[in-house]
Order: sequence, then structure tokens, then C-alpha cells
Amino acid sequence: MAKKPGTNPKGEFAFFNVVYEDDSQRSNRRVPAELLGGLDGDEPARGFIMEQDREIAEKSGRPALEIKRIERVGAKKK
Repeated sequence: MAKKPGTNPKGEFAFFNVVYEDDSQRSNRRVPAELLGGLDGDEPARGFIMEQDREIAEKSGRPALEIKRIERVGAKKK
């Protein structure tokens, strides 16, 4: 059943595309917005995503891949 419009608060999460060492990509990984900003910028997102990957690897029995780079969805390229 569909949600009513306006029930999902905006700005709660930031979304990132993650590229791994084997050049595979996972899109729209959610990171809580309160972790981001300040002097560190988006760097705390890397640690949060790495922790998610470790948990997923434990459950699946496969080793976690190293992250090559992360980029915020919708961010302009430098």
C-alpha cells in the first residue's frame, strides 16, 4: 500500500554511489544526514558504509570489498 504524500521527512538521509576495488558499483546507499557536514564533509559516510558492508559480509559469508571511491548522488563533478 502506498504511503501518504509528506510522510517521509526530506533531508533525513544523504545518498551515495559507491565504487569498489573491482569496479562494481552500488547506487543510492543511504547515510544519515546528521553524520555529514562540518569540517569532515562527506568523509564520515565512508566509515558508515564500510560498517554496513562488514555487516552484510558477515551475514552473506563473503569478504567485504574495499571501497575505491564514494560520491554523493546529485553532486557536481569537480
